[in-house]
Amino acid sequence: MKKHFLSLLFFNCAVLFVSAQVADQDSLIRKREFANKAFTILYKENADLAYTSPGGEIGAPTKYVINGRLTTTYMLLGSYKSPVAVSINPDFTVRVRNEFSAGVRTPSYRLGFSGYARLNANPEHYKYAELAFAHHSNGQDVSARNEDGSINTRTGNFNANYLTLSYRFGDFRPIRADESYYSLNHRVGLLWHKWFRYEPVLDDGFGFTRLLYNFSLRRYDEIEKKSKIKGNRKEEKETWRLNAEFSYAINKIPEKNIGNIQKRLNAEIAFNYSFPFMNNVFLMAAAGYYGEDNYNIYFKDHYGYLRFGVSSGFLRNRHRHYDN
Repeated sequence: MKKHFLSLLFFNCAVLFVSAQVADQDSLIRKREFANKAFTILYKENADLAYTSPGGEIGAPTKYVINGRLTTTYMLLGSYKSPVAVSINPDFTVRVRNEFSAGVRTPSYRLGFSGYARLNANPEHYKYAELAFAHHSNGQDVSARNEDGSINTRTGNFNANYLTLSYRFGDFRPIRADESYYSLNHRVGLLWHKWFRYEPVLDDGFGFTRLLYNFSLRRYDEIEKKSKIKGNRKEEKETWRLNAEFSYAINKIPEKNIGNIQKRLNAEIAFNYSFPFMNNVFLMAAAGYYGEDNYNIYFKDHYGYLRFGVSSGFLRNRHRHYDN
């Protein structure tokens, strides 16, 4: 009888232990799958915004009618099963010049892909690494240097390929329970070109290697509170976004030492605001400085600028039940 009791007790303990292990494993799998899915959304939300800007960069050496940047993220791999994701990233910028023909001359084409690796499992306090490759070209095929030795900015060839390694991290923090919250988002990175083929004219003074830092403060609010059709749901959206980005060239540049901020620094601060009646768009105002104009072969231009217009991207705009 005693042996039977001990055997039964041992069996029950074993069952409980195995059940606990299975439950823990199941909980861990659920946590990982939830994190993989949530991080895929973060990768897209942290991508650069597209914009349309009448007047373009005010303060640039050339006057523009309108400037536009069209960029998006095609998420090729973004499964709840994988902590790794891959995307294709087209990025096209056009400046329409304020002249008789309203010419564009040299559109700026970038096309590349990015790989993402989740570094933790908490999307509210996220950490991930990103490695991106891009090809940059203006699509022209005439020599990049004029006969007098100057740079051909009208029809000259411009091409470069580069890698960008980034560490991104951020936090979501509530302001009021079940209503507003905000997020702090950071990016620290390194961009470099020299492993790949590039237009030789860039040796005249291009920032081949750059240190990067981006900061973004975003606010999210409940909207459409008086809607008759929402039911037991909470409609929320990203209300505004403050972006700041800085890069500094650290490679050798002819006649420009490492402390030459005027040539090496690129910086921009932009505020984007979405009114309640807007769905996936901001009004945008930006102020910045190009030590090196990042638009094609105008890399020798440096100037301060203002930019106004509308911007958009993968903005948080969703609904949740009140009990979530």
